[in-house]
Amino acid sequence: MNVDIGERLKEERGRLEMNQTQFAAIAGVGKTTQINYESGNRLPDAGYLAALAKIGLDVQYVVTGVRSSVALTPDERELVERFRAAPLSVKSAAIGALSAGANPPTSSKFSIDFGQATIGQNNTVSGGKHKFSVTTPSKKK
Repeated sequence: MNVDIGERLKEERGRLEMNQTQFAAIAGVGKTTQINYESGNRLPDAGYLAALAKIGLDVQYVVTGVRSSVALTPDERELVERFRAAPLSVKSAAIGALSAGANPPTSSKFSIDFGQATIGQNNTVSGGKHKFSVTTPSKKK
C-alpha cells in the first residue's frame, strides 16, 4: 500500500516537472524524507500533501489512485484564474486564440448539394450531391 502511494507521488512529481529536492523544499521536508515517501518506507502527512496541493499535486490520486478531475498544473491554474477574472470580450478572444492554435484534423470528408462550383482552375463540377475528401498538410514538429 505504501509503495503504491510512493509510486503515485513520484508520478505526480514528474507530471509537475520537479526533482526530489524541489518537491521536498516546497513541502517543507528534506530530500531523504522525500525519497522515503516515494520508496514507500514512510507515508506523507496531511501538511506535506496540503503544501504540494498548492502547486497542483493531485492529492486524491496520490492517496486513492483515482484521478481528480480538478487537478491542475500551475500554468493551468493561472490560466483558469485569469480567465474567470476576465471580461467577456477577453474570454471570447482567448477561446478564439486557443481554438485557432488547435491542430486541425488532417483529413475531412463532407458532402454538399450545389448547382455548380469551380474547384481550382478550369475544374467545374455541376449539379447534384458530391462527396469530397480534403487532406490538409500535417504540421511538422
